[in-house]
Amino acid sequence: MNEYKFIVVGAGFSGAVLAERIANILNEKVLVYEKREHTGGNAYDYLNENRIYIHKYGPHIFHTDSQTVINYLSQFTEWYGYRHKVFAKVDNSYIPLPFDFRGIEILLKKKEKRIKKVLLNRYGKNKKVPIYELLNTKNPDLKEFGEFVFEKIFLHYSKKQWGVNPLTLSKRVLKRVPVYIGYADSYFDNKFQGIPSGGFSSLFEKMLNHKNIKLMLGKDFREDFELRERKFFYRGKYFDGIIIFTGEIDYLFDFKFGRLSYRSLRFDFEDISTEEFQPVAVVNYPGKEDFTRITEYKHFLNQKVKKTTISREYPGEYKRDGSDFNIPYYPFFDKKNEEIYLKYKKEASLIKNLFTVGRLAEYKYYNMDDAVLRALEVFEEIKRITQK
Repeated sequence: MNEYKFIVVGAGFSGAVLAERIANILNEKVLVYEKREHTGGNAYDYLNENRIYIHKYGPHIFHTDSQTVINYLSQFTEWYGYRHKVFAKVDNSYIPLPFDFRGIEILLKKKEKRIKKVLLNRYGKNKKVPIYELLNTKNPDLKEFGEFVFEKIFLHYSKKQWGVNPLTLSKRVLKRVPVYIGYADSYFDNKFQGIPSGGFSSLFEKMLNHKNIKLMLGKDFREDFELRERKFFYRGKYFDGIIIFTGEIDYLFDFKFGRLSYRSLRFDFEDISTEEFQPVAVVNYPGKEDFTRITEYKHFLNQKVKKTTISREYPGEYKRDGSDFNIPYYPFFDKKNEEIYLKYKKEASLIKNLFTVGRLAEYKYYNMDDAVLRALEVFEEIKRITQK
């Protein structure tokens, strides 16, 4: 183990970026533990029998305004310029998301002109307004509109997604849900949107293909490392190198302060003998269906094949040792979990050679570009420390 000064736990975006930077820039050897049999974390994809790139853990679309992130990742991939469009199936109609003027025209025909006028007068054109703000406004017209959109588009979808009424969740959840004042041309408004032209897995393979990086796939870090009295031990021997942990922070500390809650997902895949199942890659179902959305994967890279593959997405409570819903996707933000996380965060800060990075380790929802940027920032901190 003296050969490795750096241990990275997890080969998703956070872990892969840090391993690559340490190997390439610091010219240090890195040992990467990944308990799955593949790299890429939840962004992992593969070609199925229909020759369609399947996102095994749900749809991933890269979008960012950060030129730093684009410049970094473009070292390892070319991009297919995909702009993400999402519909919601409501009353047998496809409603574009984010909910915009087309949704008003379809679902609120009789009130269309008045609602548009009120929205434009209050917010101006081409603005995103959180549904949270509309629900809490004192303007009766805006409040009525917000309640309608919330009921039709978000309430039942969010109940399925989170397992509770979304109004009971942290404000940060509702503040992520917008209404668009005007006509949105895509689901995201970032300057850059795309998908690695060879798939996400190819991107990770190139990032981690370095002589200084050794991958330990299908192996849990805890099989070799033990944490005792705020010190790490490798197979019983003290380890004084740097540990970069991107997994579940409560697991790292043996759940000593309690278990953090997550929502999980199950994907039921289906091959269909038709060229197209739905008009866009992702359609949300905010009604009484058990599933939340259907993804048709061939749309992402505009693949011209005669068959298609879809998945129905079912949310559920994360069960670490369950046969189903055993992958933590979304931190469950409420007061109790935030208090538990702060205890783990404080404990982690007391271990000098430990860096906790990423969605699971920081109990925070990161978009892919945010995860990359955060990892690059942590690398600069590690570089300063090691080059003193």
